[in-house]
Amino acid sequence: MPTTFQKRQKEMKRLEKQREKAERRAQKKLAKRAENEAPREDDALRENETSTENELTPVQSAPGD
Repeated sequence: MPTTFQKRQKEMKRLEKQREKAERRAQKKLAKRAENEAPREDDALRENETSTENELTPVQSAPGD
């Protein structure tokens, strides 16, 4: 009978390790998504800043005009 109990313990340990790995994969996936979304927001902010800077910059005319 001890072998049956050992097999059961081994199987439980294997399943727990499998669950932990799945959890780690899910966390990495979420972190990667968040990382990919953050630069998009930064790019949008930079584009807005650039467009407002261009609007505020006065156009200089040539000295001969």
